[in-house]
Amino acid sequence: MLRYAPSARSFVVGLALAAAAALLYVAARETSVFAVRTIQVEGVPPALAQKVERALEPVLGTSLMKLSAGEVDRLATALPQVASVSYDRAFPNTLRVHVVQEQPLAVLRRGPGSWLVSSSGRVLTTVPQGTHGALPRIWVPSATVVALGGTLPPGVAAEEVAALVPALAAGLARVSTVSIDKDGQITYVLRGGLQVRAGTADRLLLKLTIARKILASMPISGYLDVSVPERPVALGNTQVSTGG
Repeated sequence: MLRYAPSARSFVVGLALAAAAALLYVAARETSVFAVRTIQVEGVPPALAQKVERALEPVLGTSLMKLSAGEVDRLATALPQVASVSYDRAFPNTLRVHVVQEQPLAVLRRGPGSWLVSSSGRVLTTVPQGTHGALPRIWVPSATVVALGGTLPPGVAAEEVAALVPALAAGLARVSTVSIDKDGQITYVLRGGLQVRAGTADRLLLKLTIARKILASMPISGYLDVSVPERPVALGNTQVSTGG
């Protein structure tokens, strides 16, 4: 088989083209040709989009070629309502940003204060008392420090927030409050006062799915204990059938 080696001339031309491309790349990075002049935000309501645009103003004038994903993420997620962002470079001068918004999961209550918190445990915003009635309440002691935009640390309602995530996934409706005792026993109180006792956090999604199915199939008052999901127990019943 014949093998053809590049000629000296083609080798030199190749080097020249590579050098030219490198120079063009450096020029694009270091000059204002591709500087960010417009920021387009999508995926969220207009009011939040405007806040994101203002938060990203420090990148105006930066070359799209030099733009740092970490910087864009840091600036945008400094807003409590922003969970994450991704972006595209729309040459020559537009930065297109897609925003994923934090979704409220519960209302955190501390004395007269109320805050919306997300499934990640982030404190999103203050809210008036009595609003967002469809969301569960999580109560914390009056001395608890709540930082807007911060994330609830372990021991300060973070575990209760984590316990609400599988309740939502299981379709367990009408949760009014959730509490966890010192032994890690989780209790959900539904609107109307029914308690769902789930035991510890292991197999929580399974337990709550079983609870939802039982509650949909028969009237129960008082409490439903699914801490042992294979043998659920309700007040007034020794054992409740799970339907196999």
